[in-house]
Amino acid sequence: MIPEYNNHNGSHKQGHTHVLTTLKQKFRIWLFRPKIESGTVTLNQRRIFILPTRQGLGFAFLLLLMLLGDINYNLSLGYVLTFLLGTTGMMTMLHAFRNLAQLEIRAGRVDSVFAGGMVQFVFHFHNIGTLPRYHLKLRDNNGHSVTFDIPAQQSLEVKLPLPAAQRGWLGTGRLTLFTEFPLGLFHAWSYLEFDTRCLVYPRPAAPLPLPASSAQSGAGMFNMAGDEDFAGLRSYVAGDALPRIAWKALAREQGLQVKQFSAQQGRELWLDWFLLPPLATERKLEILTRWLLDADKQGVHYGLRLPNIELPPEHSTTHRAECLRTLALFGLSGEPS
Repeated sequence: MIPEYNNHNGSHKQGHTHVLTTLKQKFRIWLFRPKIESGTVTLNQRRIFILPTRQGLGFAFLLLLMLLGDINYNLSLGYVLTFLLGTTGMMTMLHAFRNLAQLEIRAGRVDSVFAGGMVQFVFHFHNIGTLPRYHLKLRDNNGHSVTFDIPAQQSLEVKLPLPAAQRGWLGTGRLTLFTEFPLGLFHAWSYLEFDTRCLVYPRPAAPLPLPASSAQSGAGMFNMAGDEDFAGLRSYVAGDALPRIAWKALAREQGLQVKQFSAQQGRELWLDWFLLPPLATERKLEILTRWLLDADKQGVHYGLRLPNIELPPEHSTTHRAECLRTLALFGLSGEPS
């Protein structure tokens, strides 16, 4: 009977903890009103919160001690100094609030990156006031931050670098814009959460040979580096073989150039998921991403074949972006596979 009673008590305590956590979350939502926003956000008095810092609390405690000493010893000049310092402290609270008030913020365009890189989230700040804003800091929930100043009646583009650890969509989450200007006695802050997000492509694998062409012999050709047909000249790079230097071009005073040759291969190249050996999903996507980048660089007409997805061979900037997007979102929850 005793073990059952203890288990019942444990479950009862866990239930209380869960209720308290839920109430705390609801209170934070009600107090700070977090929501995902689009367009321009203006920081008014309802969006700005302010509390004393540790230095501010220490300063207030010091003023209290000074006031007690003034009362005990009836120091007239002590009263003047105490209330002067107290007024200064209250003025710093006003300046901390004013440093954020009426700022206009909107999210900018974000460029896609590969996993393992850094995403530069862009935000445009506009100071409509006649006074500059000093020592503003924008920070995410993981501690990544950027510090900046905004001149009076000017706009500023601020970039917040965040690591792209894995493929898929990456958002900023809730950001905190705060300041402790001018004396660090008060911490004024506001929460921001925009609907901006970045598409993170799979991390490319190490360089690998492209897969064999799927086209039959003579069914259309593309050119790639080889040794058969002359394909033009390019500037000399240290390490190029001497037999390939275009001496005639040098004699015509056209500078030091190197002859390029090409070999013919099949035109259509399929980047096929099903031809890869049994590997983890992420590893397969990394290999396909590497092949895609190399094929695109060489001007190959390539297609992409994944489970339930097939993109026909093509070579264009739009096709490259579509293929990378497909690889980035493949198999992710809530995304078409």
